[in-house]
Amino acid sequence: MIPSLQDAKHIFFIGIAGSGMSALAQYLHEEGKLISGSDRFFSLGENKDTLEKLEALGIRCYPQDGSGMGDDIDLVVASSAVEDTVTEVQLARQRGIPLLKRSELLSLIVKSRKTIAIAGTSGKSTTAAMLFDILDFAGLQPGIISGAGLTRMIRKGKIGNACRGRGEWLVIEADESDGSLVQYEPELGVLLNIDKDHYEVEELKNIFHTFRSRCKSFIVNASHPEAATLSLNALFDFSAEKEKPAGITATEFVQQGVQIRFKVNEALFTLNALGRHNMENALAAVAAAKFVGISPQQSAEALKHYEGIYRRMQIYGQKNGVWLIDDYAHNPVKCAAALKACHPVAPRMIAWFQPHGYKPTKFLRHEYVKHISAALRDNDEIWMSEIFYAGGTAQKDISAADLIHDLREAGRNAYFIENRNDFSKQLKSRLTPDCVVLLMGARDPSLQHFAETVWQSL
Repeated sequence: MIPSLQDAKHIFFIGIAGSGMSALAQYLHEEGKLISGSDRFFSLGENKDTLEKLEALGIRCYPQDGSGMGDDIDLVVASSAVEDTVTEVQLARQRGIPLLKRSELLSLIVKSRKTIAIAGTSGKSTTAAMLFDILDFAGLQPGIISGAGLTRMIRKGKIGNACRGRGEWLVIEADESDGSLVQYEPELGVLLNIDKDHYEVEELKNIFHTFRSRCKSFIVNASHPEAATLSLNALFDFSAEKEKPAGITATEFVQQGVQIRFKVNEALFTLNALGRHNMENALAAVAAAKFVGISPQQSAEALKHYEGIYRRMQIYGQKNGVWLIDDYAHNPVKCAAALKACHPVAPRMIAWFQPHGYKPTKFLRHEYVKHISAALRDNDEIWMSEIFYAGGTAQKDISAADLIHDLREAGRNAYFIENRNDFSKQLKSRLTPDCVVLLMGARDPSLQHFAETVWQSL
């Protein structure tokens, strides 16, 4: 690993279209580095929006075939999804160019700033965006490196998942999926929750325990039973339950349609957001802001203007009495939270879900059935299309149809529709006035286009 980013002038990103990679590329471009990169999706004609927005900034993009590997490149960064056999990886090694993983590069950036790292198995992107908005509203000019674009940045023609900022504070997501968060040494670590996802809960607790040991300060969600076990001081923690009080505790939660309200230490919060889980995300942001010196009342004023983030309970609107909501939910707890958040929106719901990855779907099969079944009302429906396959080696020993079978056995209205392009046709005959359609899925870059297609069909 290179000792400092100051030693790198031209950085090449392999897999630059990924949300985590594109964020780092934009951040370092704002730092004044020469940035270029490649992605396999560019060769397939996909992720055109990301390609166009990166090139509009002056970041050169290439197919993932080695054609972009110029002689002046002095650092190569590879996504965790990039195999060692990829041409650019081989060229970097042949030429002796330092080669970093995305997490190693982010670790170097964290060392250069006063950083707040948001961790947990759910809610990282939303919490990071909310905290960024609060710090920005307070005039601190923060930076952010996120896994999802902020709507207010997207409206300005940006990808929206990164900003260098001129202030001293940086907000990042600390990802547990590959255990890389243990590399970071932030000023403040925030732990939202611990639920079975990429690993079993006990293994995750060990990862987050190590992460805690590397943070100068640490706060947790005291209302989450597993996260609460890692608390260092309840006075700095946050809680969504008054029975489990902390320094930041919410009361009087209510959701009316697509808006939530609650109080924190007598400060009234009103957000254009859905679900109790988004209250918990907001509480985490408020607790982190208080650590910086911003009062809950100031945070409440800031979050009045919160516009949300890309594909996180993103409301397309209402058409012919039907609401359409698109969400990145992909693990059992996230799916259940998204389903429950739609209950106050309409008395009936038709949900669609595309699992991703054969191994994680098999690993979480029973949890999917348990949590989704519990979150569905008797007149709700759940539809699933076949598991998204991103390529590489995979043992295809499970199908989304298996989850549907289990849900039907549990007494739920569950339907398998192998090709998602057939969903809109089936949907039309099942829609009723005052109904909500919820779309869920992750990793697949074409899901935004799918949501737009469903919206047009309503």
